[in-house]
Amino acid sequence: MIKVNNLVKKFDKKTVLDDLSFEVADGETLAVVGFSGSGKSTVLKIICNLLTQDSGTVYTSEGDVAMVFQYSALFDSLNVFDNIAFALTERPDIKKKYSKSELCEIVSQKLKLVGLSGIEDKYPSELSGGMQKRVSFARAIVTEPKTILYDEPTAGLDPISSTLIEDYIVRLKEETHASSIVVTHQMSTITRTADRVLMIYKGKKVFEGTPEEMLNYGNEYTKQFVTASLHGPMQMLAE
Repeated sequence: MIKVNNLVKKFDKKTVLDDLSFEVADGETLAVVGFSGSGKSTVLKIICNLLTQDSGTVYTSEGDVAMVFQYSALFDSLNVFDNIAFALTERPDIKKKYSKSELCEIVSQKLKLVGLSGIEDKYPSELSGGMQKRVSFARAIVTEPKTILYDEPTAGLDPISSTLIEDYIVRLKEETHASSIVVTHQMSTITRTADRVLMIYKGKKVFEGTPEEMLNYGNEYTKQFVTASLHGPMQMLAE
């Protein structure tokens, strides 16, 4: 599970996260939504130790925390096999754990899980955006993580590719039983993948509930978000 308690993060004088608390149960998917700059991606970076909070605590279940980045972040110079196996071959704690044949079997299994069997020798430049995203999913789960973080997983994809990616988020939850957080702006991603929704505005929690409650205008914040209205409690300020 994931427990975030009273999280505060500042960049210079700007408070990005302001006493934020929430939990994600084992096997649950939480969608984190809000306007750009509301602190959503900062939450993910703190949970996976890419950033350090100023105060507050973060707890995750024992085991790896996997991050699926917004634009796949595959290594262009490595083929699909080496991209997926990277953690298993380079991390000091596990780099000598598996034989070559075992690595081949693990990579094959993960590619099969995301519907991309037999592409181990291809390079990222030979794949579509949707395929690159699915390879990044396979790479994320190669260490059998207990926590999976998705940063805008459908960004830049066409509607059909987005639906496919959403289906794989659901499938990976069923296969791994991991606690997952999905940062997204896309309503279909919220309704198709999430058990609960957390909305952040100016670093604070302004709504927490089910996708159904959000769609039924749980409060004035969610109503503004769902209807994409310029009028409401959330104001887009010029930089």
